[in-house]
Amino acid sequence: MQAKNPAIGLCQQATFLISAAKVDQCPDDQGYEVAFAGRSNAGKSSALNTLTHASLARTSKTPGRTQLLNFFRLDEERRLVDLPGYGYAKVPIPLKLHWQKHLEAYLGSRESLRGLMLMMDIRHPLTEFDRMMLDWSGASGMPMHILLTKADKLAFGAAKTTLLKVQQEIRKGWGEHVSIQLFSAPKRIGVEDAQAVLGHWLGLMGEDAEVEQVEE
Repeated sequence: MQAKNPAIGLCQQATFLISAAKVDQCPDDQGYEVAFAGRSNAGKSSALNTLTHASLARTSKTPGRTQLLNFFRLDEERRLVDLPGYGYAKVPIPLKLHWQKHLEAYLGSRESLRGLMLMMDIRHPLTEFDRMMLDWSGASGMPMHILLTKADKLAFGAAKTTLLKVQQEIRKGWGEHVSIQLFSAPKRIGVEDAQAVLGHWLGLMGEDAEVEQVEE
């Protein structure tokens, strides 16, 4: 059994740092950064709040409210980043284009970015946006960990079947650098597994720690 993950206590200390509309407004590009991405209705804010035991990200019944790059401080050299939600139909086209431009600029330029958490609604996985993020991850070599959110909305057997199906498609299309797991914020399914990934990416688990394909 692994020793207690130091990322758990660190995430509980998370505090809001800054919101940035453009990359040049981001904090100094040093240390360790983990970004959270997902379609506007994929449960990204709920996942971020659950993993930090805080109400960092604003949850809303109106998807598409996250319009900025929101940075949260863990310590002097570690941060979490809530990226703009993407793909909500009611968001005006100019705003969508603004988000896409600055999201791509952030992903392509941040040296401190160590990994990307991608939320997918387990009932609607591998959307066009998800595939775009997977393509970017593959092209850049950036580690990605997928949370199949809202796993409590399906029976356990159906959730496992979906997990294995999505996992197979990802391995076939994007290789082994992408890991995946089931996740539910209200039922706290998969919270410790996701925190273990955070601990590794944030440089808290040692150089020999490995992020494995998480299936439960």
